[in-house]
Amino acid sequence: MIDGYAENLRLNEALTLFDKMPVKDTVMWNLMIKGCVECGNMDMGLKLFEEMTQRNVISYTTMISGFLKFGKVKEAESLFSEVPQKDVAAWNAMIYGYFENGRVEEAVKLFELMPYRNVISWTSVISGLDQYGRSDEALLIFKKMLDFFIEPTSSTFASVITACANARDLGLGSEIHACVVKLGYLYDTYVTASLITLYANCMHMDDSSKVFSERLHINIVVWTSLLTGYGLNYKHKEALKVFGDMIRIGLLPNQSSFTSALNSSCEMESIDLGKEIHGVAVKLGLNTDAFVGNSLVVLYSKCGNIDDGLIAFKEIPEKNIVSWNSIIVGCAQHGFGNWALTLFAQMVRSRADMDDITFTGLLAACSHSGMLEKGRRLFQYIPQSSSIEVTLEHYSCMVDILCRSGKLNEAEDLVKSMPMRPNLSIWLALLSGCKKHLNLELAERAAENIFHLDPNCSAAYVLLSNIYAFSGRWNDVARVRGNMRRRGNTKQPGCSWVNQKGIRHTFLSGDTSHPLNDGIYEKLEWLTEKLKEYGYVPDQRYALHDVEDEQKEVLLSYHSERLAICFALITTHGSAITVMKNLRVCGDCHSAIKLIAKIVDREIIVRDSSRFHHFRDGFCSCSDYW
Repeated sequence: MIDGYAENLRLNEALTLFDKMPVKDTVMWNLMIKGCVECGNMDMGLKLFEEMTQRNVISYTTMISGFLKFGKVKEAESLFSEVPQKDVAAWNAMIYGYFENGRVEEAVKLFELMPYRNVISWTSVISGLDQYGRSDEALLIFKKMLDFFIEPTSSTFASVITACANARDLGLGSEIHACVVKLGYLYDTYVTASLITLYANCMHMDDSSKVFSERLHINIVVWTSLLTGYGLNYKHKEALKVFGDMIRIGLLPNQSSFTSALNSSCEMESIDLGKEIHGVAVKLGLNTDAFVGNSLVVLYSKCGNIDDGLIAFKEIPEKNIVSWNSIIVGCAQHGFGNWALTLFAQMVRSRADMDDITFTGLLAACSHSGMLEKGRRLFQYIPQSSSIEVTLEHYSCMVDILCRSGKLNEAEDLVKSMPMRPNLSIWLALLSGCKKHLNLELAERAAENIFHLDPNCSAAYVLLSNIYAFSGRWNDVARVRGNMRRRGNTKQPGCSWVNQKGIRHTFLSGDTSHPLNDGIYEKLEWLTEKLKEYGYVPDQRYALHDVEDEQKEVLLSYHSERLAICFALITTHGSAITVMKNLRVCGDCHSAIKLIAKIVDREIIVRDSSRFHHFRDGFCSCSDYW
């Protein structure tokens, strides 16, 4: 009865019954102390322990485990030193507790001091080392264990196979798989899940699927391993099919299942599928779980719906650093700098931890919102805020902020004053700023530094060529493009795509291959006429080819994002249109899409390689600053 009360967290009733007992032996005292530990009342557990007249090693071990469970390492160490006759269970409790509290070196040292070790001792060390990224050491411990003729259990095999997965050691993992089959452990749930993860991590997804299909599984751990494995191998459709199959057979997903499924939806940029999964999470009450909530924030942010991303963020009751970073980075991607800074202020007030990603997101938000002074203050604040060091990413963001604000000389001075060697992204940020403000002299210096680091950097060739084209220096354009061809570099073709019902519809500039081609071009011609009525004049500088003006206008009107928008217009009605693009949207298309949004009276969201643009009623959320 006492044990039952404790297991159901009804500690007061367990204590009342315990007090009524006329005779209490050591077993009953230990059971009651264990109940206090399980219910989280260490003070009562310690009181009972001190009242005991006859303690045994189980009494000590129960209290040691309790102290370690709640992070009281010093108290556990002190009590462990008082144990009169330590058995292997007491030693194991300390080793397990050390790992649970991140005290890896102490755990290993204690393991080496043990007078006798059983299979639990070895398994705890293998699992603990692997958990803290020391998988190679874990595998060495396993080999040493075999040298001592210790027979592994299913838990040992599950731990060591997981270590093989994390170490990407397919050879040893396959050998252990064979041992598992011989010893009859193949049908253990956790062994199966570990094998699926092993082959998935080693990019052998067919073998993962084979392990899964060897029997009918009704355990969520095994299904989630397969689901996560498909996602890891970029087979997101297959991952979502596994998730759907789980639901169909009545297997309830857990937090990890939802996280993996939402991540696959995000990678497919399918907000429709993501919303369906979100709906299932709401029904099961898991939408407020931190891991699921974080995945929802990332899904909505990356798929163009920052409003729903904010709602998902607000619904997370206990936000962790990933929650805060995800929403700040999301706001930055959408150019909502003030929102990002407001959230950061809330983050500071809540005393949440912050890291280098937090400040990268904040600086990016300042860059995309034209907040020069706030960006400067944040950049200066980083080394003062905590132990966070200023990284290359922070410098790259700050250079971008200065360049977008026209402070090119200051940006170059910052690059020269850096305590570490500038990398490609920093020089590319400077070169990109030169394009915006047509500073040829600085552009050539930046390009020279880029080609010194990477002679085959195609992005630098394209940027430099575009700067020359904007300036009308067509001979220099030809020279740069010739150098690019001689090195075997090719310009990445601009393409745009629209996702509908899990299907991606992709368009290149001037594309005529789509099945709805006639309808798309008919809509494009209609829009072209409407744009002229609204006073739109093509900006021929963005054609970037030395051809006649009339031909430049045609080239601009056939840009991939316009074709994608026309496709969405003829296949959807009323809702917002979301278009993804692999390159930055050109200035002429940006002007045209503002008017198109007004003409068709719909919101058009375009994500280019830099950020999201929300077009409404003739305006863009970037305020023409991108």
